[in-house]
Amino acid sequence: REQPEETPQPAPRRIFHERQRITGLPLYFQGYLSVRQSRCQEFRVYWTELRGTVLFFYDDKKAPVYSQKSDISALTSATNVYPDENGSARFVLMLSNGELQLKADDFECGKEWKGFILTVTKLSVPADESLLPGQLTRMHEVLEKEKKRRIVLNCSSEPLNRESPPSSTLTAMPACFYAVSRQEATEMLERNPSCGNLILRPGSDSKNYAITVRHKLDAPCLKHYKVMSNGTSYIIQLERQVILPSLQDVVSYFVTETQGSLKPFILQT
Repeated sequence: REQPEETPQPAPRRIFHERQRITGLPLYFQGYLSVRQSRCQEFRVYWTELRGTVLFFYDDKKAPVYSQKSDISALTSATNVYPDENGSARFVLMLSNGELQLKADDFECGKEWKGFILTVTKLSVPADESLLPGQLTRMHEVLEKEKKRRIVLNCSSEPLNRESPPSSTLTAMPACFYAVSRQEATEMLERNPSCGNLILRPGSDSKNYAITVRHKLDAPCLKHYKVMSNGTSYIIQLERQVILPSLQDVVSYFVTETQGSLKPFILQT
């Protein structure tokens, strides 16, 4: 079984770009992990990517589309890494909606995974003297990237003096969310075509959401779609309503339905 690479470099570049389009989040760490959620009995091995504050689980290292994901932004605590009878290393993430049990190939790998997870969720590199200098260096690099990502989202919301839509906690938001108006979203897409062509933003009523896209057909075409919050799900107002469990799934829906021609807008810093 392969060990996590020193830096995130998925083998075929095509797969890397496809995953980037679908998730819309920066890749911080990757490798094999065995996963068991609270409702499951057995561990299952996944190729796992830590993107932003979300763990994406792939059935295969070369699969372009994830099969499961877990938002760990609401991490409350993590247990110490401990060995099991087979020599693997386990630790448990305690989340607001339950627990996620993870198992790495060995103790060093488990400590590294836990270190990166704590870095992005707590915005602080863990003070663990047993981590190697190279590992700490990469965690500090990831920390700076995640801080910049949060700052971009935070700064984009400051000009607007209005109530945020429900469940708009910063860490749970897709990276292409910007607290801007319809006109501001239009201008962002027109001025920065290389950054992507899909923005998730607050709706005009400040209670729901909207998607603004800039299609590249014979000529650029701007469209806006309503996304209604239903408490536990989100409804895309199309000719036939589409109901999805999260805003990230809403973004992924537009990307996959257009076969990647729509890409989440990520403002470069």
